[in-house]
Amino acid sequence: MSVCTALLNRCVSGGCCRVSYGVTRPLIHIRSASVAEPGTRRSDEDHHWEAAGYLPFSRARIGSFFQDRPVLKNPFLEDALLRGYLRRHLPQEAAFSDLSAFGERVANEVDEWGRECEVTPPRLVHFDPWGRRVDHIVTSPAWKRMKDLSAQEGLVAIGYERPCGEWSRVYQMSKLYIFSPSSGLYTCPLAMTDGAAKVIQSIGVSWPVEEAFSRLTTRQPERFWTSGQWMTERQGGSDVASGTETVAVPQTDGSYKLHGFKWFTSATDADMTLTLARVQDRTGATTPGSRGLSLFYAEVSRGEDGRLRGIEVQRLKDKLGTRQMPTAELLLDGLPAHRLSEEGRGVASIANMLTITRIHNSVSAAAAMRRVVQVARDYATRRTAFGKLLKDHPLHMQTLARMEVETRGAFLLVMDVCRLLGREESGMATQLDTHLLRLLTPVVKLYTGKQAVAVVSEGLESFGGQGYIEDTGLPGLLRDAQVLSIWEGTTNVLSLDVLRCVARSSGMVLHAYFTHTKSLLAGASSVPSLAPAVKAVDGALSELEEFVQVAATRAPSYLQLAARDLAYSLARIYTGALLIDHACWKGASPSDTYAALRWCEQDLCPVATTQTRGCYDPNTPPRDAALVYDQPIQGEN
Repeated sequence: MSVCTALLNRCVSGGCCRVSYGVTRPLIHIRSASVAEPGTRRSDEDHHWEAAGYLPFSRARIGSFFQDRPVLKNPFLEDALLRGYLRRHLPQEAAFSDLSAFGERVANEVDEWGRECEVTPPRLVHFDPWGRRVDHIVTSPAWKRMKDLSAQEGLVAIGYERPCGEWSRVYQMSKLYIFSPSSGLYTCPLAMTDGAAKVIQSIGVSWPVEEAFSRLTTRQPERFWTSGQWMTERQGGSDVASGTETVAVPQTDGSYKLHGFKWFTSATDADMTLTLARVQDRTGATTPGSRGLSLFYAEVSRGEDGRLRGIEVQRLKDKLGTRQMPTAELLLDGLPAHRLSEEGRGVASIANMLTITRIHNSVSAAAAMRRVVQVARDYATRRTAFGKLLKDHPLHMQTLARMEVETRGAFLLVMDVCRLLGREESGMATQLDTHLLRLLTPVVKLYTGKQAVAVVSEGLESFGGQGYIEDTGLPGLLRDAQVLSIWEGTTNVLSLDVLRCVARSSGMVLHAYFTHTKSLLAGASSVPSLAPAVKAVDGALSELEEFVQVAATRAPSYLQLAARDLAYSLARIYTGALLIDHACWKGASPSDTYAALRWCEQDLCPVATTQTRGCYDPNTPPRDAALVYDQPIQGEN
């Protein structure tokens, strides 16, 4: 017997142990390096070690420690800000009871469906066993259950039933906020369904879309329809004016047949769609630009032979995220359709749809942030590192607190835009409300989309390596968050939309913004604990006003270069004011005050800060281009 083995045996007989971070553990023993030759009998020493049971990782034994997973609890009951906001603005017991019950269902039932949608993505079956083209998009049973649930819970219907008057949109979006992270991306077809219903309502609920509107807004699962949104073609996404090639051929009965190629159609398994096309005249000519675009309604149906009428599904998109939802390239080859807008007024007709879908996008962004914070918070009570729980590490809690502040700010910004939408739809909006809704819709979409990617990424990091493992379900949160800054307008496209909004209103949207932001601060003037936050927002507001005055004297290119920073400034200042306002109401908690203070520690007006560095001057664009392409600047030696 070797000296090493003898010493180890003495430790076994004497009950030797080692203490690590306050936990008493048996010493792990290691056999000597001598190994029996193949074909020989194991020594008595080998039998001794096996009998002693000190080899926890031998053969199939994998050890006794298993990390507890984070537990998803009722997302309504776990969200103090959501409940506080609703207590302040929507103190209806029926709404509270519904949201609480729905939250319980999401945690205990729906979340598993969402996971099933993720691991069983849609697939395209082009042909039947006998070679006939069928183009069936096969989705998971859970995806179909999501559709039934959406009808039963009124996830679209609430916005049109208006059970809470001007606060009905807040109620509806609160429910979607609870649902979104567990929905398996079913919130995307719901966004387009809501948008389609809004367009139909604004144009007029009559033939040929009266039945469609009824189905889009019903609570009866067997009647419920979802709508697609088929706008994007090969030449462009947001630039529909020059990128739309689809033509509409008039028929003798007043209908049309559509011919074109749709490059990106979300929720392609929908029952109907709204799409843009150019009407052909008798010579086959069409009008270019946005003046030639009209809005059309088409149902997705099959003929007696089982083939789609006027549609061929070319392929499903292979996407970074949102894999749960079918997105396809479609050839429209004689798709029967009806024109909804006046000829040439298609782009104007979808403005209401864009408002709705951008708000839905923002709700999903805030919801993704809230979900990752919720599970990270729970995990911090279960995971031990370096001798103590994560929740007892100050640096870890600082990181989660920063995520919480971002999440709270996003939530209040989103819900305020929902409030404005509800006031407009219920006929209670003032001119100031209307201007604010127009300005803040692109702002909330672009800002929360960027927030979501950053917060969710940080949230995954809080799980260490497990945040990177697919079967935890965590990586899907980040993949799906990335689409939020892309769909319905990228950050730059929406920043330029903010400028168009300012120009078309002759600056009235900014006047409404400054007026309302100052009114939000007024209520906090007598609250000493909020004084630093009020001072920060008030100062940033003054800087923003100064920037606007200077920019008005410069060339249009100056504002275009500043557009992104301007949009960020609008979002941060307004969100700061909302956090301050919420911290002032009588039911506010100390956390509400702390969140407002922490939010206002950042640079609230980056457009003013960047302006002082000369970054919007005329010499900046050529320098940027030279840097990107590593080329000399034209005109300079």
